[in-house]
Amino acid sequence: MTAGSERTKGPRVGLISDRTIAQVEGVAAEARMFETPCGDGDMVWHVWGDGPPLVLFHGGYGSWTHWIRNVLPLSRGFTVIAPDLPGLGDSATPPEPHTPEGLAQIVVDGLRAVVPGHDGLHLAGFSFGGVLGAHVAARLGPALRAFTIVGSNGMGLVRQPTPLRRTEPGMSEAASLAVHRHNLQALMIADPAKIDELAVYLQSRNAPRGRVKSRRFSRTDTLLCALPKVEARLAGIWGERDATARPHLDERRRVLRTVQPDARFEIVAGAGHWVQYEAADQFNPLLAELAR
Repeated sequence: MTAGSERTKGPRVGLISDRTIAQVEGVAAEARMFETPCGDGDMVWHVWGDGPPLVLFHGGYGSWTHWIRNVLPLSRGFTVIAPDLPGLGDSATPPEPHTPEGLAQIVVDGLRAVVPGHDGLHLAGFSFGGVLGAHVAARLGPALRAFTIVGSNGMGLVRQPTPLRRTEPGMSEAASLAVHRHNLQALMIADPAKIDELAVYLQSRNAPRGRVKSRRFSRTDTLLCALPKVEARLAGIWGERDATARPHLDERRRVLRTVQPDARFEIVAGAGHWVQYEAADQFNPLLAELAR
């Protein structure tokens, strides 16, 4: 275990301000860091605060920084545990083949080491983190108290197409950041005015490090298949303007309530797919309420 993480610093991004980079490094520096086995290397875990355990799984082509606006506020009432999932962020690439079941076992083994006893857990999974989280939740059995799905697919439902652009070798820094800004607007954040420098910086750091190709899992029904095996209380949080689900939010609610008729399903007005970033002030107290 070490305090903070040197890994999050990475190369200097010239068009991104020192203040934005320092903001990310500052949040990372407040964490306790753990490493558990993953392939030929390690899975990296960041932990803040003290209290009931609240585990946060990030989305595809992301890292723990998908929760950059959530970990410190939530750590006032919880022990917040935010890993880089296998093959994403700073975590090592897992062995092939990459399947939700195989990835879930790596995560469960790591979680049991990071949270000894691991009873009374609340797990929240964003996007791909919810898809993988369903398989983790199924394996945790009664040790998991509640599982909150945040904007996830993998339910075998209609998903809106979200054409994204790619960065190309030899692109200038400005052109590359423009691609990341475009992709944030197409997929992640509904209000263009809320695509700030921090969001662009995180996207530019996270996307190139994605080695597990997660989008193919989200196009299947793998989350749906895992849900009946989950013993924990279920809930869902979606942004009203989620580009991957709009205008089919009612179908997501129906799926959860088919499994658990009393499952809470919350829609955050005006927010897009990355709801916990775009609407952090609404999201944080909502997740804290669900996690109690």
